Amino acid sequence: MLWLYILIGVIVILIIGGVVAMLCITLPIAKRVYREQLVKETPEKWLRECSAPEHEEQAYMWKTGCEWADGKKDYMREVMIEREGLKLYGEFYQFGGNECVIIVPGRCECLKYSYYFAEPYEKLGMNVFVFDQRAHGKSDGEYNTIGGKEHGDLIAWIQYLEKEFSIDSVWLHTICVGTSSAMLAMVSEACPESVKGLITEGCFISFRETFKQHMIDINKPCFPVLDEVMWYIKRYTGTNVYKTAPGRLVTQIKQPVLFLYGEKDIFSRPEKSKIIFEKCASLQKELVWFEKGSHSHLRQNNLEQYDTAIAEFVNRNRK
Repeated sequence: MLWLYILIGVIVILIIGGVVAMLCITLPIAKRVYREQLVKETPEKWLRECSAPEHEEQAYMWKTGCEWADGKKDYMREVMIEREGLKLYGEFYQFGGNECVIIVPGRCECLKYSYYFAEPYEKLGMNVFVFDQRAHGKSDGEYNTIGGKEHGDLIAWIQYLEKEFSIDSVWLHTICVGTSSAMLAMVSEACPESVKGLITEGCFISFRETFKQHMIDINKPCFPVLDEVMWYIKRYTGTNVYKTAPGRLVTQIKQPVLFLYGEKDIFSRPEKSKIIFEKCASLQKELVWFEKGSHSHLRQNNLEQYDTAIAEFVNRNRK
């Protein structure tokens, strides 16, 4: 029997050695991916610049959005709040009334990115608020926390708008990762009653799921690097991406929700999108599909349909 124990011991040692060797190789890769994608490593990163100027559609969104903002300078007021020792910056476009849309951009994007989505809300008679999330644009910070910290910033901004501009009706328009911030805010006990509804483009079932597709897209190994990146997020920001997944949060959302999805979206895939919609607890939920357009690029490919869907949804659910 001694030979059997020796054999088992050798196998255990080989397995442990293999795991250790694998971690020694993959953990540095995961940390590099994490820092590249989710950490503002230098002051020059994630500034108020187009995140992908080489991408034709992204460049078009940026140009068109900035043209909208340039034409509304007389209505704009620069604002700033402080939270958790960070200075956070935004712009409030005051068109009158007590309704406001807050546009929450996705990962790596500053407030100028949000300009592109403002026009349909201006036409609805709403004020428009755009802001640099922590670690983006002019705002302080180092980490993108996938909504873990950003949702508290969002609540603070809503409270600021209520106090400074007498806003009593807030709509949230989110793109991709911005949806995590919005949903976390909406299910929070601290969520202001002024939040009336959510319009979300490209909502994903979990950040792990969408980041997996992103890693495939940039030709990075998924196993075990993907879950190591999720571990780094938890280690450095405290965010548990499994507990803060929109696929879980949506079961607690009671306000009206409009889901905007693209049939060709590889990051928020149609089969997952249908699951999110079905799980949503809101009694006033709607889903609109767009045949054209990739992830976060739906509006410029379906302008009339996109803006009409927003206008009809908001008007049906205004109180």
